[in-house]
Amino acid sequence: MTGAHIVVFVGSLGALRRGSVATVVLVFGFLSFLLLMIVVVVDLVLSASAYPYGFLVVVGLALFFIFLQWLISPAIVRWAIKTRQEVTPYSNAWLYQTVADLARQAGVPTPRIWMSGDPSPNAFVFGRTVGHAELVVTYGLLQRLNQDEIRAVVGHEIGHLRHRDVIIMTWVSAVPLLAYILARGGFELLRGSGRARGKGAGQAILIAIIVAVLSYAVYFITQVLVLYLSRTREYYADAYGAAATKDPHDLASALTKISYGLSLAKRDSEPSGLRAFMIGDPVKADRDYAVLQGKMTQYDLDRDGQIDAYELQKAIEAERRSHWSRANELFSTHPPTYKRILKLEEIEEEMKQSGLPADVYKFV
Repeated sequence: MTGAHIVVFVGSLGALRRGSVATVVLVFGFLSFLLLMIVVVVDLVLSASAYPYGFLVVVGLALFFIFLQWLISPAIVRWAIKTRQEVTPYSNAWLYQTVADLARQAGVPTPRIWMSGDPSPNAFVFGRTVGHAELVVTYGLLQRLNQDEIRAVVGHEIGHLRHRDVIIMTWVSAVPLLAYILARGGFELLRGSGRARGKGAGQAILIAIIVAVLSYAVYFITQVLVLYLSRTREYYADAYGAAATKDPHDLASALTKISYGLSLAKRDSEPSGLRAFMIGDPVKADRDYAVLQGKMTQYDLDRDGQIDAYELQKAIEAERRSHWSRANELFSTHPPTYKRILKLEEIEEEMKQSGLPADVYKFV
């Protein structure tokens, strides 16, 4: 498989980095616009002449909020994980060594490893920096998947660390949250303004309306951008996991089992707030698995239970023509599992033809 072939189906790692930088710039650009507009509105309505000092104050408060989330988010995630148990060379030597080997191969520090008591199959990484990252695998993952599939999942998660996208997601995901808090604050102010009396009541209502509307608009736009980045990073982590383990089929098989396992999971499993960090989305698992079954049946033209090279090509062509499919993904944290499997099948076909190039890690 030549480097050019890899670029065809996911683009280069440079494209991911450029996309990440562009997303971060846009997200924080919209945040700056929102904060600037808030100060301008207050200036115009109250004739307070607060600019530029008021702008610096609200920017400082916003950055403090984002920094605080970045600082405490690992502790919040740890608290949210059910019955976690640290994995050591003594408690699970095979898993610990697998993670260590794949981290060394990726050129990143070995993350701290936890096993969650959650019976549904899943895994995710989190942390403030790559050097302080932590990997969580669920009890359900270790029970449902074989060792090759677990290794493929770990390779996917290590890919997130290699790409540094975990850190980026932690920072950018704070922006829609902040915009939403401002919007809710504006509407709560409006709710209480019915009892307000006096000269400044009308001005306060006007400010609350404008802040709420602007904040909701920024929340919507930045949330769509963050979700786009979340889906993109999953494709790249899949590609890295396939290259690192040299067997894309293992990851495809793991994704199928994870999707099926999550579709059966009780809704009181791990908190859905962690879904963007997980390898599979537990919230949309039912629908995702149903779509996966339907698509695999649709594209298996000869009904032999496998997608061969011809069927794969037809499936990819059909998906490229499907504008509704792309629109349907707009508000998803993860790409549909069947699309991820098609990408992995494509990698496998290329591997069969010419193997991995020596410089594969430039691309994944």
